Amino acid sequence: MGEFFYRLGILFLSLGVKLHAVISKKSKKFVEGRKDLFSDLEQRFKSVEQPIVWFHCASLGEFEQGRPVMEAFKKDHPNFFILLTFFSPSGYEVRKNYELADYICYMPLDTAANARQFVNITNPKMAFIIKYEFWHYHLKALSESDCWVYSISAIFRSNQRFFKLYGSFHRNILTYFDHLFVQNKTVAALLKGIHIHNVTVSGDTRFDRVKSITDNVRPEEMFVEFSNDHPILIGGSTWESDIEVIAPFLHQNPEWKAIIAPHDISESNLRVHEEILAISTCRLSEIESANKSETRVILIDNIGMLSSLYQYGKIAFIGGAFGDGLHNTLEAACFGLPIFFGNKNYSKFQEAVDLIKAKAAFKVADSQDFLSLIKSEEIKLEESSQRALEYVNKNFGATEKIMKHIGPIIHKMELS
Repeated sequence: MGEFFYRLGILFLSLGVKLHAVISKKSKKFVEGRKDLFSDLEQRFKSVEQPIVWFHCASLGEFEQGRPVMEAFKKDHPNFFILLTFFSPSGYEVRKNYELADYICYMPLDTAANARQFVNITNPKMAFIIKYEFWHYHLKALSESDCWVYSISAIFRSNQRFFKLYGSFHRNILTYFDHLFVQNKTVAALLKGIHIHNVTVSGDTRFDRVKSITDNVRPEEMFVEFSNDHPILIGGSTWESDIEVIAPFLHQNPEWKAIIAPHDISESNLRVHEEILAISTCRLSEIESANKSETRVILIDNIGMLSSLYQYGKIAFIGGAFGDGLHNTLEAACFGLPIFFGNKNYSKFQEAVDLIKAKAAFKVADSQDFLSLIKSEEIKLEESSQRALEYVNKNFGATEKIMKHIGPIIHKMELS
């Protein structure tokens, strides 16, 4: 019965996204990106003689989690061919030219026929599924082939179907993994409770990714000139509701400047940001012609810069928590920034909960609450900065644990 409803759900997903593609550019890319997938795969993979390792990411965030393992894998085992797939256009469109992967494409929708065809054509010897992608037919096809299957940076919550009385179908999906590398002991205990014991608590590979960013970041003269010894607020992946909190703070504290990277860089959303801010704001694409000393806010109107921008900040306000969910806080924490975000939708993000507990991050209800927090004796920015650094420093090393585990298996492959 569970499999029947699963197939039905995939059918509805397929029909729904095709209908939505009429009015949505993102859905259109989702559909069109899969149109000639199998013919393209057959053409490319018929000449591949190297052993193939498959990394699958739902979207951009999961790519950043998988990236440290991909990079370590390629460094240690350069003779492998890396296949990278995405489920969502928001990941594929940004990283479709990622130089480390040998082939990048969408994952086909999870039907039995699609999964068998995909695995038969690509024939991976090892597969890494990032965080919480649990596609039944693809995992089943991999487990039935000569392929080692791993879940990395996996996270589970007790309210998921895996842990419900009616969740036997979903629990069975987890048996297709040869090993699950999970983020913490709580997750390991949940899995043990449903008799999944092939588990290692490795931590979150995102810590390794942000460490790599901070270790290799270089200051840009333009932002240094803009800062000019002013304290800088970094707005990370902001939405309208976040800017409504940030704007009054900037109005009341003229010594502060801001660098703000909206999550959505469409023209309409950039204009909304500018209208709410209502102070001297310049888009990054136009900054060369602007008077940087008079500009209070640089609005980032491209993708991919945010992680390096935290180096200029004194504090960070991370967007999303007033809406669908909080965006990445680790990048800001890795640069030692005290972090603020909305008080609505953050609790399912373990690092946000941990950072609040460490008094390195603070939830805010509205603009007045934000103003009050900054001025209160409760918050000492230098101490919060140090606590943020301590938190990330003690959580590095997940990639090393994963590579150590799979090393002997790869060694056997290379000898065969």
